[in-house]
Amino acid sequence: MSRSHDYRGAFDAGGTRTARRRQVPEVAAEPGLVVEDPASGFCGAVVAITGSEVTLEDRHGGRRIFPLRPAAFLHEGAPATLVRPVAAPAGRTLSASGSVHVAGLTARTARAARIWVEGLHDAALLERVWGHDLRVEGVVVEPLHGVDDLAAAVRDFDPGPHRRLGILVDHLVDGTKEARQAREAYRATTAAQQHVLVTGHPYVDVWQAVKPSVVGIREWPTVPRGTDWKTGICDRLGWGEPADGARRVLGAVRSYRDLESPMIGAVERLIDFVTAAGDAPQG
Repeated sequence: MSRSHDYRGAFDAGGTRTARRRQVPEVAAEPGLVVEDPASGFCGAVVAITGSEVTLEDRHGGRRIFPLRPAAFLHEGAPATLVRPVAAPAGRTLSASGSVHVAGLTARTARAARIWVEGLHDAALLERVWGHDLRVEGVVVEPLHGVDDLAAAVRDFDPGPHRRLGILVDHLVDGTKEARQAREAYRATTAAQQHVLVTGHPYVDVWQAVKPSVVGIREWPTVPRGTDWKTGICDRLGWGEPADGARRVLGAVRSYRDLESPMIGAVERLIDFVTAAGDAPQG
């Protein structure tokens, strides 16, 4: 069976084949955006931009200035043209989570509902990205320092129609201890199945929910089982102690765009869940 081909635009009037250029995307050079200069191999985050130059800072604190030229950088491994960010329309500013920023906000009285996270780093990440939203809604985030006895903690909390509980769990995948603890949490009380929501992400640690490019690496290293994940990551990347790594990772996050989508979806679901019941302020 013969096939017809459409060659329109493939050759010019003289019969010479025309070259088709691949479109190179324009990327707004927002502060914190990580790109690479392929000519020098320098990889860093945007810290300043003018009409003709951009300043990048690498993970060691070194800074270099590069001219803004078409297709001059690599963003997430692909060529990109950096452009100045477009200013937000007057009177409408977005928060780090992408929601509309409420000017002159006075934090709402805290709800009786709560969102629990596993540790201090999880709580710090939620505050950095969703802090404005949480204050608008009057939601308090509390670190659990692990989920080894989650069902007992749920029983002590005593969830109900006006006292909802959302729980964010790391490494929530089938077959893990975290998945087992989540199932037990729903069986902790009669009301738990209706007034408790456990969500999570597939990453071993909340650091891994941050896109690698945001912290200036191509991918998160693999850490052998039995090795503390944060310690293993810092050893492999030369970041010093886990406390140094935490400052580097959390300090690099500017908005929800810096996070992997499973993390974003999990947190948004929790906020929607604990605020849906219209529960009374905490007395």
